[in-house]
Amino acid sequence: MSKRDELHQFPLYQKAEQILKITQGLVEVVPVDNEFLQETTVRFMLENAMIIPAKIAGAYAVELYDLKMENATIIRKAARELSVYAGSLRFEEAILDKDYIYILRNEIEEFRLLFIDWVASFDQWNYIKDNWGLFNPPGVNAHDKDPDDDIPFDPNDFLNFDEDNED
Repeated sequence: MSKRDELHQFPLYQKAEQILKITQGLVEVVPVDNEFLQETTVRFMLENAMIIPAKIAGAYAVELYDLKMENATIIRKAARELSVYAGSLRFEEAILDKDYIYILRNEIEEFRLLFIDWVASFDQWNYIKDNWGLFNPPGVNAHDKDPDDDIPFDPNDFLNFDEDNED
């Protein structure tokens, strides 16, 4: 099975795709002539709903803890914003069919529970120290000495192609 097929069978990704489809349905009930909602709420909801599966794919494709956590943070932000925007539509009198709002918020809650388990599965010891201090595993501090600094590295060992052709 290809990595892409694995991703499409991954329950968190499938839930993200459901959230995107529900969001697309919800924005269809927003009146087209309500320019304010179209330019703010609809735009931001679609943007956030599209970010979620894209960032899951990005995190799924890498093994490093810090990169997975960076994607997870963006996913969390997008899901929370999407929920808030959907919730704000409850107070719009122009929205007659509010069922999509509740369906979407329930899906986001189900997504959140899957998300918690997914993040807990990240390998905390497969990381590159984050010098900004945001995405280090527990116990690793941005001010700690980077263990990779002790590894001797000479870029010429990898980039000096002229020596390879001197036969």
